[in-house]
Amino acid sequence: MKKIIISGLLSLAFAFNPALAQQNEVRLAIGTGGTGGVWYPLGGAMANIFSKTLPRVQATAEVTGGSVDNIKLISTGQSDIGFSMADAAWDANQGQGKFKDKVVLRTLAVFYPQKNHVVTLEGKGIEKMSDLRGKRVSVGSPGSGSEIIALRILEAYGINPDKDIIKERLSVAEAVNALKDRKIDAFIHNAAVPIPAVVDLGATPGIKIKLIDHGDAVEAMNKKYGPLYSKGMLPAKTYPGQDKDAATVDVWAMLLTNDKLSEQMAYDLVRTLFDKKPDLMLVAKDASYMTFENQFAGASPISFHPGALRYFAEKGFKPKSP
Repeated sequence: MKKIIISGLLSLAFAFNPALAQQNEVRLAIGTGGTGGVWYPLGGAMANIFSKTLPRVQATAEVTGGSVDNIKLISTGQSDIGFSMADAAWDANQGQGKFKDKVVLRTLAVFYPQKNHVVTLEGKGIEKMSDLRGKRVSVGSPGSGSEIIALRILEAYGINPDKDIIKERLSVAEAVNALKDRKIDAFIHNAAVPIPAVVDLGATPGIKIKLIDHGDAVEAMNKKYGPLYSKGMLPAKTYPGQDKDAATVDVWAMLLTNDKLSEQMAYDLVRTLFDKKPDLMLVAKDASYMTFENQFAGASPISFHPGALRYFAEKGFKPKSP
C-alpha cells in the first residue's frame, strides 16, 4: 500500500501561507493495526470520513503492527496520526521499553478501554494462567501494544516468557489460524470488543473457545508500571461458544499525533470524529466510550494537542485545574 504522508516542510508552508493550503491537497496517513483486529477497519472508516468531510484532505488507513509501530511511524513522519494503547504511549513519552529515545506525542482523542484476551480452546488443558507454562503461546506481533501488555501480564503471574512458555509473536489473524491448526495452544491479544478474528474462531465448526481469567494481574502491573490498567470483564456470549464471563486487564486506546500537526488540522480532525461518532460506532461499537467526559477522566497519560483542547473547550470541557 502506498504511503501517504504530510511532510514537515509542507505543514510549515501551510502555516505561513494559508493560500497555499487552499490550493494543495493534504494527504493524511493513519497508522492502525493488523487486518484481523479492530483498528484497521476503524481507521478505514475514519479515513473515509475525513476524505469526504474535510476539503482537500485525502486520508488512508495503513496496516501496521499496532501501537509501537504507529508511534514510531509518527515520530519519523511516515504517519500523521495513529492508534495506540495508553501504556505504549507512556513508554514512548518516557523513552523506555520499546523506545530508546523519548517521542514527542500529543493526544487527539481518547477512544475506549481495550480488553485483553487470553484465548485457548477446550481440550488444551488450560484453565488458568499458570497452565500456560510449557505451552506454545503467541504474545502478539512485533511492534504491537498487545505484546507489551501480554509480557506484563505474564510477568505479573510469575511466568517468564522466554523460559516458561514457547513464545510465538503472531498477529491476531495469524494466531487464530495457528490455534485452528493446533500449531499453538493459546494467544494473548488486546483490542476493542468484539475482535473480528476471535468471532471467526468461535464460530468455526468443531471448535469451542475458552477465555482465561487474568484480571488479578492489574494490581501488580499498576504497582510497577503506573496506574494505566483496570480490571474489566468479557461477559459470557461475547463470542460464539463462550460460556463463562472472563476477567480481563483493560487499557485505554487513544488517537495520537505529534506536535507538528497544525492546530487547525487537529481541531478539524477531532471535530469531525465527534460529529461522525455514530458512523464510527457502526464499525466499532466501543466508540460509544468516546465521550467528552472520558477525554479528561485520566485515561490519557499524554498531553492533548492544542487543536483538540480548543474543540473540547468550545463544547464546555477542559482539563481540571491541578
